[in-house]
Amino acid sequence: MRARQHTDVATIAALVVAVLAVSASGPMIAYAVAPAIAIAFWRNAMAVGALAPVALARRRDELASLARGPARREGVFCVLAGLALAIHFLTWVPSAKLTTVAAATALGATQPVWQGLIAVGQGRRLPRLTWLGIAVAVLGAAAATGADVGVSTTAVIGDLLAVAGGMAAAVYTALGERARITTSTTSYTAVCYTVCAAVLLVVCLVARVPLTGYPATAWLALVGLTVGPQLLGHSLFNFSLRRVSATTISVLILLEVPGAALIAWAWLGQMPRRGAWPGLALLLAGVAIVVLAGRRARDAASTPVEEPEAGVIDPSASH
Repeated sequence: MRARQHTDVATIAALVVAVLAVSASGPMIAYAVAPAIAIAFWRNAMAVGALAPVALARRRDELASLARGPARREGVFCVLAGLALAIHFLTWVPSAKLTTVAAATALGATQPVWQGLIAVGQGRRLPRLTWLGIAVAVLGAAAATGADVGVSTTAVIGDLLAVAGGMAAAVYTALGERARITTSTTSYTAVCYTVCAAVLLVVCLVARVPLTGYPATAWLALVGLTVGPQLLGHSLFNFSLRRVSATTISVLILLEVPGAALIAWAWLGQMPRRGAWPGLALLLAGVAIVVLAGRRARDAASTPVEEPEAGVIDPSASH
């Protein structure tokens, strides 16, 4: 009994830290005095620096197979997923600077909605409850975005970029679901981060976005983004999958939205516009319905220990 109790406490602690880690992403992006695209590049480049040595040491043969061996097809999906991840960061990171952190986080959290629509495009049938959740989420997103129309064009652009970021994350996850049928998390994540960082670097160079010359506080924020949301947050979610169902964790990830709003309020003095609150509440309710409606029939004990349930959690796509 003592071991069981210790495990429960450890799982709860891991979930609390994970939610706090991913919730800090938007506020740190808004705080960092650096171009949005450069922030996106550096958080991925730093993650590559941390993951590449591990992947090369433990998965060298698998990486070679993805590049020019029998797993080349999966390697193509890994590369395409990295491109989609780059588009996600190119849209969502700027949104956190253009609109409120709460709005950017909530609109970016619509990923499960777009995931469901992608499933329809793949010929899958969705439950009626899923369609209800999609309708509620879209209505909420429209209401939240509409509340910014009277505020500023910049805020509306930020809202639309956040929605685009959620769409790109859904495409990334769909591609990743295909690639990870046979590819390990370590190799898949390392390839995706590398491709993503390379694409973002090219964009920065073409657009002449400065990659250095930031104040020390910006570099601290970049390190925090890499260690926190990029590496720590979803790694702890994956750890918790040993003891908590994937659906429960998917719903817990939605706590990122109020968490980001509270951190932005306490740290940056930033609050969503009053008229946006009803829309954001509807949006979260819709996304929660979609996640719960898509619950798999299999028992949580049948979920793989090291590989999260496909399309539910992905450490690369975290904000």
